[in-house]
Amino acid sequence: MPGTPGFDPVEIPTRTLVHALVRPDGSVDAGELYTVAGVLGMTDQQVRLCVKRLVAEGRFTHRGRGRKAVLSATEDTLRTLEPNVEFVRYAFRQDHGLEPWDGAWRLVAFAIPESARSARDALRDAILRLGGAPLHGGLYVSANEWTESISAEAHRLGVSDAVTLLTSRDLRIGALDRPPELAAHLWPLAELAERYHRLIEITRPRLARLDSADAFDDVELLTIGVELTVEFGRVMEPDPLLPPELLPNPWPGRQARDLLSQAWTAVTDRDHTNATRRLYRLHDDPDRP
Repeated sequence: MPGTPGFDPVEIPTRTLVHALVRPDGSVDAGELYTVAGVLGMTDQQVRLCVKRLVAEGRFTHRGRGRKAVLSATEDTLRTLEPNVEFVRYAFRQDHGLEPWDGAWRLVAFAIPESARSARDALRDAILRLGGAPLHGGLYVSANEWTESISAEAHRLGVSDAVTLLTSRDLRIGALDRPPELAAHLWPLAELAERYHRLIEITRPRLARLDSADAFDDVELLTIGVELTVEFGRVMEPDPLLPPELLPNPWPGRQARDLLSQAWTAVTDRDHTNATRRLYRLHDDPDRP
């Protein structure tokens, strides 16, 4: 699969590419989309069909024709993309030791009837997206503070009266009661570690090229930026962002994010047109020296 020359390819679905190129104002420049898609080995027909589907699904609106068109993300689309901002910043704060665990487990339980099935499914998806792990039917646990986020989602879905939130410092599953053992039981840490190792393998050679090459054209920089952003999203999406106290030591997530922070700096420092900067508004390290 084409992509940045000389490196292991990053598999990027066309839909994911569109999301990666959303600008701060919610727009996507079709000319830029087609150009980067071509570098990544996608055909114009693939892009056209993807755009058509996204518009039909109500995810984007569309004005103009061909490469001069502009896509605009709808409110629902922006809402699904925007939470990544706080999640990623929180991960970097953990890496810097700024979010120590207070030793408390946060739990949420809900009993939503079949008549409100869509709301029940949406709440469950939100809980999982926020890093919750299932304990029993309708009961989920997290190691991070999520009361405000869960309450807001329950209110939005109109099911606040069916949701119970509680905090406990005592959690036992069978014979397991030590926090690191519980974390390893509840979340797929081995799979997450493999994803982070893959991210390191993708990032390291691209960072080396950025550090050694004298000049880049805009398309190559943007392509590298999209590749790194998409690969990062693949590991961050399922990551519950557990406190370091619950993770194996060393944990590859911290190394991967450190390399990415260096790569993002290298890309934006070489980008004189600001074409790539929007990629990092969601993923920059606010506490980097």
